[in-house]
Amino acid sequence: MKGIESIVRASAQELEEALLLAQESFPTLETAAALCVQTLERGGTLFTAGNGGSAADALHIAEELLGRYRSDRPPLPAVSLAADPTTLTCIGNDFGFSEVFSRQLAALARPGDLFLCFSTSGASANILSALRMAKSRSIQSIAFLGKDGGPAAAEADVAWIVPSRSTARIQELHTWGLHVILECVETALRKLEFARS
Repeated sequence: MKGIESIVRASAQELEEALLLAQESFPTLETAAALCVQTLERGGTLFTAGNGGSAADALHIAEELLGRYRSDRPPLPAVSLAADPTTLTCIGNDFGFSEVFSRQLAALARPGDLFLCFSTSGASANILSALRMAKSRSIQSIAFLGKDGGPAAAEADVAWIVPSRSTARIQELHTWGLHVILECVETALRKLEFARS
């Protein structure tokens, strides 16, 4: 069908353009991946968060670290702060939705851990609150963002920004970026295991 074909082609072209725009920030993605590797190698926990489709990304990277991405390996400590609806609704009801991630970080995270958040706008109040909580607890942070990064770009230690105006394309590249991190983590662990054997 002609209408569907044009949608597919336009979407693919938009994704290609978004990837080209993001290439300038690949060194920042490499820094984010290295920080994740270092945190997990020294036994720290990766905490993740996001809203809506970005919550799916937060869940995705956490479950792949606990399970596996491509290689059989020991499970790695990762917690998605978007995973438990009872916690989210309890905190949201009692303290406001802006605190649903920061309150969990305050309870669970320790210096040496790492907070990774996903936000296409970089303006979500609960993401900003969590980034500020991480900073106050000496927990390093990475933000996967879109558009111009929003206020979250200034709050994160590392901000990887996909400079697209399309939420869908930003989320697609965020998923690619988290897969890059997973591949870097598993490659580093294989090298570490080889060095120890």
